Amino acid sequence: MKGEIRKEILYDLDQTLQILEKREPGDVQRLEELSNHAIEDVALHKDLDMISVTVIIYSLYKIIARLEQADYDELVIQLKKARQNLERNNFGPYNRSIKSIYDIIHRSSIKVKEHLQDVMQAARIKKGTALLEKGLSIGQAAGLMGLSNWDLQQYASQTTALGAHTESIPAHKRLKKALTIFKIQ
Repeated sequence: MKGEIRKEILYDLDQTLQILEKREPGDVQRLEELSNHAIEDVALHKDLDMISVTVIIYSLYKIIARLEQADYDELVIQLKKARQNLERNNFGPYNRSIKSIYDIIHRSSIKVKEHLQDVMQAARIKKGTALLEKGLSIGQAAGLMGLSNWDLQQYASQTTALGAHTESIPAHKRLKKALTIFKIQ
């Protein structure tokens, strides 16, 4: 794992732990804000480890209010372990902690258990749409989020994401640059 990516994941884990250390009513909103921040890192680095942490944060945002206290406590412990292991470059234990976090989310309640795949799919689609807004193509965004182009396009067409990207360089300047690159007069 690259150092910069490791640093960003550590930041996201620190922020998640800071939010969850003390259970408060504002946790849902703070997790949503952190999730939105994390997508910018995904768009920048296009890294699978970063994607998995972003999906965890988004999933927690969706289900945190329904977590039982025992699961909540175990979740905080596993987040701490994941953070410590990543900080020490112990990637095997780090990955096991991430898997444990997914397991906690999965077993947190019958309703969540039944709909976890839907939550994860929705998280991927929503984050994929955010990647579109950052200027990535549908193919790139869908590939990063583990979606088909069709799934992402279907959702994005109902939002303003596809039309949101505007070019900052005029077309004539882009054309001139392209002609220079290909040495065409």
